[in-house]
Amino acid sequence: MKILNQYKKLALIAGVVMIFSGCAHEDQPGESQLDFTQPVQTDLDKWITTNYLIPYNINARYKWNQNTVDNSRFLFPPTIDKVQPALEIVQKIWLSSYATIGGADFVKKIAPREVVLVGGVNMNDNGTRTLGIAEGGQRITLFEVDYINKQNRAIVSEFIHTIQHEYVHILNQNKPFDEQAWGKITPSGYTATWHLETTSASRELGFITSYARNNIVEDFAETASIILISTKAEYAAILAAIKSPKAREDIKKKEAIVVKYFKDAFDMDFYALRDEAEKNTTIVINGN
Repeated sequence: MKILNQYKKLALIAGVVMIFSGCAHEDQPGESQLDFTQPVQTDLDKWITTNYLIPYNINARYKWNQNTVDNSRFLFPPTIDKVQPALEIVQKIWLSSYATIGGADFVKKIAPREVVLVGGVNMNDNGTRTLGIAEGGQRITLFEVDYINKQNRAIVSEFIHTIQHEYVHILNQNKPFDEQAWGKITPSGYTATWHLETTSASRELGFITSYARNNIVEDFAETASIILISTKAEYAAILAAIKSPKAREDIKKKEAIVVKYFKDAFDMDFYALRDEAEKNTTIVINGN
């Protein structure tokens, strides 16, 4: 009886081994299920590699990826023939200007690793448009690429305003500005309903734009970016149109903090940067 039981146990073990052996054999794939095929690079992809990835270590993405956009919004990828003109604007006015004044490696060291392009308008519930987003200093998303017109200075200025503004945020993340000093200039003017205010009314309170009234951080980025996208004559006209002497002086105080910040934090002449951006904007508009 004991011998019979031993045979039964051995037979059971052998059966189990055969089952696992059979399963293991059946589960082994005949070949890799992963697709290692490299996508074919288009002329546009090669241009991005040459003009963005190699010199600045920045990748420009234009192909649709639902993980890089807010899927609750009605957004769509840019029209292909609008991508390079948009990137040429960014390259000439933003990248080249900072490289010339800040040094060839400045943007390579402090920059988003990705620029994502979206074709359509990113509308908000309050009726405003989001023109750009900076995410953790690693990615800048630019909207309204399909509406780019390189010969229209107003459109170019609005488009480059977005990335100038968002890049100032990235600079602030690396080296903070003096928020305490800034906050003392127009402390009572910030409001959550900034979008209901007109630009002229906001300037009479010491803010360069209505969006600058959102908070101190946005005020700094708006002040810096508006100066960078304006010609000297345009900025002088903005100040001259302000009726309140105090408001005009408050904006000039903020300007002084911006200038000092760029010098102290990055040893950069902000006015030289402004002049370079103005020169490069003219080059873009004229198609040179």
